[in-house]
Amino acid sequence: MRVALFITCVNDTLFPGTGKAVVSLLRRLGCEVDFPAAQTCCGQMHVNTGYRAEGVRLARHFTEVFAGYDAVVAPSGSCAAMVREQYPKLARPGSKGAAAIAEVAPRVHELSEFLIDVLKVEDVGAYFPHRVTYHPTCHSLRGLRLGDRPARLLRNVRGLELVPLPGAEECCGFGGTFAVKNPAVSAAMGADKTRNIMDTGAEVLCAADNSCLMHIGGTLSRQKTGVRTMHLAEILASTEESQ
Repeated sequence: MRVALFITCVNDTLFPGTGKAVVSLLRRLGCEVDFPAAQTCCGQMHVNTGYRAEGVRLARHFTEVFAGYDAVVAPSGSCAAMVREQYPKLARPGSKGAAAIAEVAPRVHELSEFLIDVLKVEDVGAYFPHRVTYHPTCHSLRGLRLGDRPARLLRNVRGLELVPLPGAEECCGFGGTFAVKNPAVSAAMGADKTRNIMDTGAEVLCAADNSCLMHIGGTLSRQKTGVRTMHLAEILASTEESQ
């Protein structure tokens, strides 16, 4: 299967290790992975802040860059949801752009749904001997409706102890531009999430979006909790040899 990695802005700029983990994992599972160098932002920030015309241009570029692949995999529920849920609303019905979106958008998958729904695998051969708790980010939970897919993958990681997170479905307070426009509320929500994480006794907080992990991780770090944050891809890519 010929798969393209859609790295997303946050990962490309701040968390390149997550992209490397996705490539390592998918190749281990037999996929041919390509990284289209011409890819750019999906336009989520533009559309969410009212810059629709700029978002349309980025959507058009996205469909051109990722046309022809069997699947496009993103280590981000947020950006995958943008392409699948919002792109069809940006194009004029019956237009060339609408046709291109209809062709490409259904093949865009968040990592966990690609593994379970497309590759039909739940045990990826990972090894990670740590106590882990999982935070379901808002876009993955309410947009893509990933459900228990990430948890099913984590439960099949050898050595990993998965512990439930109290108030898991509550937003962490990041919300993209929400954190910029409402910093006090965002910080308070992050503090609530941090308290719940500490109650689990977990060594590692896992999520499918590094943007949320960055927000929560900042609070965890400032409070010197010792809890690490790791993207789902990094845990799934981990093997006994890499420990």
